[in-house]
Amino acid sequence: MKIHGIKACDTCRKALKWLEAEGHEHHWHDLRADGIDAETIQRWIDGVGLEALVNRRSTTWRQLDEADREAAMDPARAAGFLAEHPTLIKRPVFDAGGRIHVGFNESVKQAL
Repeated sequence: MKIHGIKACDTCRKALKWLEAEGHEHHWHDLRADGIDAETIQRWIDGVGLEALVNRRSTTWRQLDEADREAAMDPARAAGFLAEHPTLIKRPVFDAGGRIHVGFNESVKQAL
């Protein structure tokens, strides 16, 4: 299982701690430090939808102008835009054998 997130994110830290406590093997990928390609993001969009993937409550979202917000939510441009601005991605993103899960709550824990 691969977990994508940002090191400073509290939710990502909770998820990592939970994975270790449950004995789930995982590989950490830091979106900010390591980057992410548009193809991977497009696969996530195809798996969970754009609405589920974009974090509209983030500081980054609030700092965007209207044109950039439109780019982030445009299905044709979103993957490239999110690759350039990975802090707009809701975290963590779990890739568990091709199944994509976003966020960390009870339903994600059950799915994992």
